[in-house]
Amino acid sequence: MPDLSRARSLPPVSEDLWLRLLPSACRWILRGGAPVRAVTESALGVPVPEAACRAGVSGERAALWLGPDEWLLIAPAEQAGLAMRLERALEGLPHSLVDVSHRQVGLLVHGPQSVLLLESGCPLDLDLRAFPVGMCTRTMLAKAEVVLWRPAAEEFHLEVWRSFAPYVTQFLAEAARGII
Repeated sequence: MPDLSRARSLPPVSEDLWLRLLPSACRWILRGGAPVRAVTESALGVPVPEAACRAGVSGERAALWLGPDEWLLIAPAEQAGLAMRLERALEGLPHSLVDVSHRQVGLLVHGPQSVLLLESGCPLDLDLRAFPVGMCTRTMLAKAEVVLWRPAAEEFHLEVWRSFAPYVTQFLAEAARGII
């Protein structure tokens, strides 16, 4: 597995046919009530889910529901100016917007064995009927906390703390030896 970390100044992550390191992105944790959700939706042009454990997507931007008043917002790295637009739109509303771009990395686990691979270390039932496309949640993968999002039937987007990315990818590589 080639180590692509030096090329992108990211933590050591080995990529394989079933694992891909996602491009750098802007990430924010947004906290606030219903008015904050509505203003954010309008300002970013992304559906910000009201429903538990769901993701809203528009192009390359996404809003992932993490709690009753908490969302993870993801946008391409070149859209860093969105934070200023959002802060201006939210002015006067009680909210919290924290940039976590440098804390996390995105991984894509994909392919026909992706469910089996993730279930080797995740306590959730990832069958398509139990964890449908568009669902997301915080969970554990082995001993690391991750945000798990299913953007397609055979794709899982993992948001992992940067310091845990090598552990997570090594765990997945070991699990893959018995599955793939």
